[in-house]
Amino acid sequence: MKILVSVKRVIDYNVKVRVKSDNTDVDLANVKMALNPFCEIAVEEAVRLKEAGTASEVVVVSIGPKPCQEQIRTALALGADRGIQVETEEMPESLNVAKLLAKVIEEEQPGLVIMGKQAIDSDNNQTGQMLAALTDMPQGTFASEVKIDGDKVNVTREVDGGLQTVELNMPAIVTTDLRLNEPRYASLPNIMKAKRKPLDVKTPAELGVELKAHTKLLKVTPPAERQAGIKVASVDELVEKLKNEAKVL
Repeated sequence: MKILVSVKRVIDYNVKVRVKSDNTDVDLANVKMALNPFCEIAVEEAVRLKEAGTASEVVVVSIGPKPCQEQIRTALALGADRGIQVETEEMPESLNVAKLLAKVIEEEQPGLVIMGKQAIDSDNNQTGQMLAALTDMPQGTFASEVKIDGDKVNVTREVDGGLQTVELNMPAIVTTDLRLNEPRYASLPNIMKAKRKPLDVKTPAELGVELKAHTKLLKVTPPAERQAGIKVASVDELVEKLKNEAKVL
């Protein structure tokens, strides 16, 4: 079975995000970029399935400008077998990404597609669901456990009321949640090997997809600064401040 994993290049989660002075977007100049954490979990799960003998090949695909090859190489160092980049200068929105991935699925014919439930930059949580609709494949979102049973996959989902397990016929789409696994660190030998693994570059035109904007970014602003909290010596003082200063009583 072949597993296809989609990954995205995002700002490293340890970096404090800066907004451009004209509020048009996030400032990416000289910012450290990394593999989206949820995508890293997806890669780890695919590699574990291969190591268990369930999968025969793990293919990683990323959509974006040439620098996103760095994140593909990271995924290859973690154990994926080959990479595909769909090169586009502007990062397309969720629907366009889903359309491009649908074409890659059509070419690759994977038995399972694993992807992060969301990217930490846009936080849309849309692409997996849109991809399932476009390909008419069953989906298991917010997965905290994935088990392959023959031609079916059982996905334990994290929902508001607890856990829900769904059985999907493969090929299927799974989106990963935080508690699915803990990704490994890439060893130096595997990082060196990743440089020699195949990486194909395609364009949206080659896949027959015309990128259209369905949304418009109007403005980006940093979150409002919060004032530091204060300590009170007694309940009476707390009530007095809530009543006279916060005016919530």
